[in-house]
Amino acid sequence: MRERSGVGVACALLVLFVALLTGCQSPSGAAEEDGRLGESGSSSVGPGEQRVTPPTRPAGYGVMFLGVDECSSFGTTSFTEVPCTGERAAARVVARHDGTVGDGPQCPGTTDFVLHISEQSRTSDEDGDGAIPQGYACMRNLAPPHPGDPGGGGGPRTIVGDCVYSSGDGQVRETPCDGEGKRKPQYKVSKAVTKRAACPLSTALYVQLGGEKPVGCARPV
Repeated sequence: MRERSGVGVACALLVLFVALLTGCQSPSGAAEEDGRLGESGSSSVGPGEQRVTPPTRPAGYGVMFLGVDECSSFGTTSFTEVPCTGERAAARVVARHDGTVGDGPQCPGTTDFVLHISEQSRTSDEDGDGAIPQGYACMRNLAPPHPGDPGGGGGPRTIVGDCVYSSGDGQVRETPCDGEGKRKPQYKVSKAVTKRAACPLSTALYVQLGGEKPVGCARPV
């Protein structure tokens, strides 16, 4: 199978802009420490997210660039869409949406990272034969490690089974539950509920998860 290509023999490369992953979250109340590690409603790039710019011409495998079940390779400054059966394939698209993460559907809970795809209009395409709307692709690594798994210490979302530590000023960051990360875990999200009152009495920290059950009940570890 051939790789997706642009004009001539050049591969359709996306320039990969990696923003600083702050992982910091704001508290939601003065009396109780409340962390947020989920997808942000702002246009900035958050934990487990990367911003990319489409090629100068839309790629040619199907209707959508980096559509569901398509794969990409990894690089330090760029990556290429490649056949999933090829030796260069590293991550698969598990969900793809137009718009921004803050305005669109959440990625699946075990997403390893998110690619934010910048808009490309027909006027910027030298042939005028296509366009790529602003969107985002939810990516899952083809092989371990999987930071988006419960307790994995990363990914764009916090889910039940993840561990966090306090980073000061009422903020928390995610860290691997196995203790192998730079910081040891202090709390583990044991349950997701619709409101704080539904959390167990052992809850020591409330973590905002988003979705239908936006409150994470975390206990000390």
